[in-house]
Amino acid sequence: MKYSRLTKEQFEELHPEFINFLASQSIDKAEWDTIKENQPEVAEQELDVFSDLIWEGVLTKAEYLEHFSKNHIFLFQCFDTYVNSIVLKSLVPEVDFLTKDGLQWLSDNMFTETIEMKIGKKVFTEERNASVFALIQQGAFLSDGQLYQQINSIIES
Repeated sequence: MKYSRLTKEQFEELHPEFINFLASQSIDKAEWDTIKENQPEVAEQELDVFSDLIWEGVLTKAEYLEHFSKNHIFLFQCFDTYVNSIVLKSLVPEVDFLTKDGLQWLSDNMFTETIEMKIGKKVFTEERNASVFALIQQGAFLSDGQLYQQINSIIES
């Protein structure tokens, strides 16, 4: 596998797509049930191939990622060959960006000496989608990029 297997919940959400995936290989429900029963290793391989196809599509479209921790917010904009980042760090240890109050505190203190902001750019050293997937595995999630764009526009002005 190139990425990771989808969760049971993700497979349930993508059930129609999985049916189409099997149909593209001329596997109907009866045959799929037989494969699961008599050739579980083949069924596992099919689940893995489908998972990789889904991940590949999602990662190819991914443009913005966010990762929140207690005292840091990592914002990423992904391009074909590199990723730009904005990292916000609270210099007040009690602040928790994982709470509504912490985010309100950030909004109130964004451009004060209590927030450290770093801007970065990193060229992908491995394949783009693998690099984006690595960020997701570390806790980042796909976003609409609104927060990144807001902060970036303030930085650029």
